Amino acid sequence: MLAEFIIANREAIIAQTRARVALRMSPRPTATELSRGIPIFLTQLVKALEVARSSDVVDHQRITDSAAIHGRELFQLGLTIAQVVHDYGDVCQVVTEQAMNQSAAIGTEQFRTLNLCLDDAIAGAVTEYTRLRESGIEEQRQEHLADLSHELRNVLNVAVLAFESIRVGRVAVGGSTGALLARSLMQLRDLSDRSLADIRLVAQHHYAEVFSVASFLEDLEVGSLLQARARDLVLDIGPVDRDVQIEGDRQILTAVLANLLQNAFKFTLPATRISLTTRVTAGRVFFDVADHCGGLPPGRAEELFHRFEQRGADRTGSGLGLSIALKGAQANHGELGVRDIPGTGCVFTLDLPTYLPPPSAG
Repeated sequence: MLAEFIIANREAIIAQTRARVALRMSPRPTATELSRGIPIFLTQLVKALEVARSSDVVDHQRITDSAAIHGRELFQLGLTIAQVVHDYGDVCQVVTEQAMNQSAAIGTEQFRTLNLCLDDAIAGAVTEYTRLRESGIEEQRQEHLADLSHELRNVLNVAVLAFESIRVGRVAVGGSTGALLARSLMQLRDLSDRSLADIRLVAQHHYAEVFSVASFLEDLEVGSLLQARARDLVLDIGPVDRDVQIEGDRQILTAVLANLLQNAFKFTLPATRISLTTRVTAGRVFFDVADHCGGLPPGRAEELFHRFEQRGADRTGSGLGLSIALKGAQANHGELGVRDIPGTGCVFTLDLPTYLPPPSAG
């Protein structure tokens, strides 16, 4: 009886549920959720009621299995788990209100069955949703590891060949092969630092400490200047007041700025300058990394932080640097943005809160 009531009043139930969900403050509804998600929830509840009616005992497993199919659809639509749980409840609430308003001849036992079906449907959909999400994360992780292994192997092979040529005396240490070996070793170091930072970000192992921005930049400066010289570039690192402090995971933040500099080294034009300047305002510190890459095509700035995104003729590397930099900034309560200067280059800005010591007692 209840399943037939829902089918007969389907459009009215969908309309009322959409109106209800649209007013929800958290989680905020999406257009896809309203247009496509809600009909899926209603269809699933009808199927669950039909399964329950086909037996004297509610077949929880069949309802759960049926809900898993819809959970897959909801995942593909991009809904969150919170939206799934809330929307099932909203649909059920609207069905109950409609039945009461129309004084439908639906007994207490059928409403009890509806609640049982609702529990099973939520459990089935959320379980499948979670399984698919974790599967997607694992696939990304495996792809990441494969790319990293390939990149490490390539750089290591170059370093080994260059060292062997120097060792047997075929070339001099101070020549181009020696420079190639130096670049390869620096790349291996950068890959190691980046990978360690990414692992800690994924595992959410963050170690916050308070440290001076000036000393932070000094530590970064040594290796960065060597890399700039190896690429025939000039790196300018501006001064900063030694009293300015930030609080965060120093290793991860070092990897963030190192990745921004690596990106600048990779794409800036030969014999040009790269600058790292620091701006301090009330409560914020901004690190600006400016390059001379020539600027970006229209609409490309927002794409740069996508995982594996690469640009330019130099296709070396897995393209993870900016993605890791973005995650590292966010993990330390900061933001990362890019500003295009047409015809000149890009300015990447790491925005972090400054450390404000707690007021002294008394």
